[in-house]
Amino acid sequence: MVQAKFSLEASHIQFLQQCKWYGFKDKSDVVRTALDRLYTALAQQRLCESAALYAEVYDNDKETQGWTDAALSEWPT
Repeated sequence: MVQAKFSLEASHIQFLQQCKWYGFKDKSDVVRTALDRLYTALAQQRLCESAALYAEVYDNDKETQGWTDAALSEWPT
């Protein structure tokens, strides 16, 4: 694995020192897990923002709404 150097606050260091109590293998496991969770959360946030933007565009586009309504009316129930 690649190593990285970074600075942390004292509270972060205290948490890392208790990593095994929280069920982590080691300090690196904590950091990797935190980064994975942050990456997932940011990706989810981007997805939600994109969906909101598409919804706003759809709300203002009567032609697309018409196509959607027409397609839905022909959809089997």
